Amino acid sequence: MTKKLSLGIILLAFGGSSAVFAAGRTNEVYGQDEKNKTDESIVYLNFGNFDTWLTRNIKESGVLGGKTKTLYEIAPNGTWNNNNPYTNQGGSPWATSNVLAKVSGITKTNVSVYKEARAGHGYCAKLYTHLEECKVLGLVNIKVLAAGSIYLGQTLEPITGTKNPMSKLNAGLKFGKRPKALMFDYRVKLSGSPNRVRQTGFSKVQTVSGKDMPDVILYLQKRWEDSNGNIHAKRVGTLVHRFGNNTSGWVNNARFDIHYGNITGQSFYQSYMGLTTGDNVKYARNSKGKMVKIMEEGWADADETPTHLVLQFDSSHGGAYVGSVGNTFWVDNVRLVY
Repeated sequence: MTKKLSLGIILLAFGGSSAVFAAGRTNEVYGQDEKNKTDESIVYLNFGNFDTWLTRNIKESGVLGGKTKTLYEIAPNGTWNNNNPYTNQGGSPWATSNVLAKVSGITKTNVSVYKEARAGHGYCAKLYTHLEECKVLGLVNIKVLAAGSIYLGQTLEPITGTKNPMSKLNAGLKFGKRPKALMFDYRVKLSGSPNRVRQTGFSKVQTVSGKDMPDVILYLQKRWEDSNGNIHAKRVGTLVHRFGNNTSGWVNNARFDIHYGNITGQSFYQSYMGLTTGDNVKYARNSKGKMVKIMEEGWADADETPTHLVLQFDSSHGGAYVGSVGNTFWVDNVRLVY
């Protein structure tokens, strides 16, 4: 494999990070709870206030300049000064699109999620869409567009190639409740471009119509496994929201309702809220320990109880390699409302 191709594989892995979901464990979901004026129960997701972060200082390969890059993980406070693959620490269910890759002996990182101080509120997560570059001998060989994402779960580091990248993400959190809504604080700064680009590093940069928007995606699914180890699912609850405007500052306690059952006939329904098919199909680990596709086959009844939860925030909504450089999405205080 040529050096340029090796670097390209690393960057392709990064570019796909904005289109993934990942998994946590049931006992890692909840943190503190509170009551609002209507007597609803508002429950923080564990580590969902983003006030504690693990810092990873990773030295990239000499062929890339040998610089030390800092990656941030949503976890108990701490520092790693090594190139070890990351696994969720201290019971945190969160993962990020900050990734360590090792391909053909080359170590490379991507940083698109940052720990950022928020005046009077500790820290928040900053998600940023940017171009990730590989430079050799002072030249830019490859540039790939990468969005910032945070999600419940774990990326299986190190990334070693692009074959079936979704199979390296165990999608879905065991979850058996029926929340009314998702609540969080947010701030948005759009790039200002009327269109997006698709930039993979191997092909010419392409223009994609429509402005880039941050998004939040929450799916509640009812899953089951057949005798061959295949995982099937029906969609119980849906929340997909895209943020099409800048905010003048923080929007606190924003509430987004979760809609149950088949929503295709509802006035608010958009095609991007539909069942996951094609390139959007995700993977999960079955009872035999094998990563298999999650086949989302239909809509569950509106009164059904889910078995799994998927939750993700992105700085760009268009999936792998698509977006606008500069799109920024700040997120804080993630809660479920019952």
